Amino acid sequence: MTLIIDCHGHYTTAPEPHQQFRESQLDAFASGKTLPEIPVISDDEIQESVEKNQLRLLRERDADMTIFSPRASAMAHHLGDNAVSQQWTIACNNLIKRVVDLFPDYFVGVCQLPQSPGVSIKQSVAELERCITELGFIGCNLNPDPSGGNWTSQPLTDPSWYPFFEKMIELDVPAMIHVSGSCNPNFHATGAHYINADTTAFMQFLQGNLFKDFPQLRFIIPHGGGAVPYHWGRYRGLADMLKKPPLNEHVMKNVYFDTCVYHQPGIDLLFKVIDIDNILFGSEMVGAVRGIDPETGNYFDDTKRYIEALDLSTESRHKVFEGNARRIYPRLDELLKKQGK
Repeated sequence: MTLIIDCHGHYTTAPEPHQQFRESQLDAFASGKTLPEIPVISDDEIQESVEKNQLRLLRERDADMTIFSPRASAMAHHLGDNAVSQQWTIACNNLIKRVVDLFPDYFVGVCQLPQSPGVSIKQSVAELERCITELGFIGCNLNPDPSGGNWTSQPLTDPSWYPFFEKMIELDVPAMIHVSGSCNPNFHATGAHYINADTTAFMQFLQGNLFKDFPQLRFIIPHGGGAVPYHWGRYRGLADMLKKPPLNEHVMKNVYFDTCVYHQPGIDLLFKVIDIDNILFGSEMVGAVRGIDPETGNYFDDTKRYIEALDLSTESRHKVFEGNARRIYPRLDELLKKQGK
């Protein structure tokens, strides 16, 4: 029996004291005061926040497990300074660990990183190692634009990122490419900035030769790959013009897309264009789009329905719902085997 593993979930319903702490933290930074202590949050508060939301929907939609990370839009690396980001990251990742410990059969952790504009990615290595080796997480979310929409960082193919990539390989973990909130009024966070970033990251990989240097790297580009599948011919053509190998050789041995696409025609296109070995089931619930589609009567982010409507073989269905996730996240596979799954 195939497990239904959602590769893309965020703790968007964290208890109120967590958000109050964030507000107090940013207020203290703005006024030059000492940063507040990370609050004590009870197990009961965490249980209520998850059972009424993510866990309820997971059960209602007949899914088995979510790869769970802190709320992406709240990473907000562009706010505060490096000390603020470090403290906020630890608070967020420790809270994810609490959720996993309370619901080990349903959630597995992925960490955010303490990235800040102008600060070397080297300083994120320690938190990645802590979360993987001490907290038992299986991957990370990597923000290609800590500036929040101003794009002041070097492309992901630049050597300045290499120390972090080396640690990813050492720990054998993938990264989901995921930006945070936007401080640029031109870019709505989830409607523009997220999709822009997904598309931008793919183009950076296409232009560079990162995977020649690091053939073991694995990246998940969320939200269905942004604009990439829709403009697949453009990217194939650009690779040809730039004298790069075909995309299936140059990029797609290392890059994967999730299914956070919120209508059937979009899913149909994704599966028609992208190889089945490069697609992971994801919904991002409870996330950017939470309402019910008036055209179908179902939640927009109930992406499992769209996949079930496809004419997929049993083997392909298994890959999308379980097999690809276990292959791309080896620590997930190890964890599930320990659980007898």
